[in-house]
Amino acid sequence: MKRQDIPRIDGKLRKVSLRIPGAIYRCSGIVVFGRRIKSLVFTTDLAIIRNINADAILAVYPFSPQPVINQALLSAAEIPVFTGIGGGLTKGERVIRLASFAEMQGAAGVVVNVPTAPEVIHQIAANIDIPVVVTVARWEERVIDQIEAGVSIVNVAGAGATPQIIQEVRKRYPEIPIMASGGTTDESIYATIEAGANAITWTPPSSKDIFASIMKAYREGRGYPGDDH
Repeated sequence: MKRQDIPRIDGKLRKVSLRIPGAIYRCSGIVVFGRRIKSLVFTTDLAIIRNINADAILAVYPFSPQPVINQALLSAAEIPVFTGIGGGLTKGERVIRLASFAEMQGAAGVVVNVPTAPEVIHQIAANIDIPVVVTVARWEERVIDQIEAGVSIVNVAGAGATPQIIQEVRKRYPEIPIMASGGTTDESIYATIEAGANAITWTPPSSKDIFASIMKAYREGRGYPGDDH
């Protein structure tokens, strides 16, 4: 059965939900606890989390991680959540405790930031039974030490250099699962997959941008964008 022949069911209201770029389906995916994940949406917006067809959520935010935030995200999501536990501003023993707490709350995996010390990663991996994901912004020797410490998945977020970083990781670790930011176009997503990414992280439009398109349509006397009725 071809992809276009797959039966589809949409509700009258949820048919206008966000849809990830179709180009992402070309990647192999990463199987986590029996579930294949090809797409991860990079957001902590609960409304978007409830209205998108991604396979998983990458919930990393620019503040010190708080269990109450993680709990809200996990309660709202219908799909696996990979939650940030620090490693930059938040360091050491606190990161290890946050990892254990995230597992108990139901996270599918924990994400540590670029500066996380290898010894901290080692202790996290020894204390939890869900994947440890390390974010990589550039290729350097420290990445090798981090991976060797017990990383399960590499999350490459190198902006325009992402495909090159993926290639460097692949040279050293041919089998390690890699998720990576795919950019904003089909071409950049294809390039990321071709470089060796198994799953793609996608940043959706903000609620502000979505509202702007809705209000523009209303001002022009049109209906809700995407609603055919």
